[in-house]
Amino acid sequence: MLILLPPSEGKTAPRRGKPLDLAGLSSPSLTATRTTVLAALTTLCRDDPEQAAVVLGLAAGQRDLVGRNAGLESAPTARADAIYTGVLYETLGLATLSPAARRRATARVAVTSSLFGIVRPGDRIPAYRLSGDASLPGTGSVAGAWREVLGAAVRDAVGTGLLVDLRSGTYAAFWRPEPDLARRVATVRVLHESGGRRTVVSHFNKATKGRIVRALLEDGANPGTPKALAAALTRLGWTVEVGEPTAKGTQLDVVVTDV
Repeated sequence: MLILLPPSEGKTAPRRGKPLDLAGLSSPSLTATRTTVLAALTTLCRDDPEQAAVVLGLAAGQRDLVGRNAGLESAPTARADAIYTGVLYETLGLATLSPAARRRATARVAVTSSLFGIVRPGDRIPAYRLSGDASLPGTGSVAGAWREVLGAAVRDAVGTGLLVDLRSGTYAAFWRPEPDLARRVATVRVLHESGGRRTVVSHFNKATKGRIVRALLEDGANPGTPKALAAALTRLGWTVEVGEPTAKGTQLDVVVTDV
């Protein structure tokens, strides 16, 4: 099983650590594209800070992130599971998993990244700012840069197992599973039920996904099909409704009534 997470916009910048080594990251087939995107981002931020702030969608109080991006090639790095923050990662709590669950996370979790394609929890990366809907001079859209190469890397990572795709819509555009893989793809939608109505609420969605991943890693469940994943989540206490298989995978609706 491979659990594919979205990144977080907020990141914790390490104070010290080795500089970035692209060749040392997992999924080495992505090194060439990583090099291209990194060069485009750092060059923009170094040579045209004002335009960089526009491209990156930064508010006036966030301009320091342009300078941070300009120095990414020599910036200190830390494990990816210490870099990404936000609701999903706080509730997942990778650092507080049991030793066995942390070993499972190393093998079963990957994070989609605008800058690196996908990274594993143990990959050492710097804190960066680059949204999935950005477009870089000379490179074009970030999603387009990854679309041609990410599929092979994800296929290699998932092997013959189940892909649990928890990406948001922006990062789903980086790569969509081919029909032959779709039968082994499960997407998860979190619905908040209140007063007989069901809605999608961002905070509930992110928090619940973090708890789901944590529970799966601690439990050790390794389902091979979407229906088996639904059964495992039901056993772990969630209310799950299974959709019909489609060309893009099978959607599981997880229904929650509180955060």
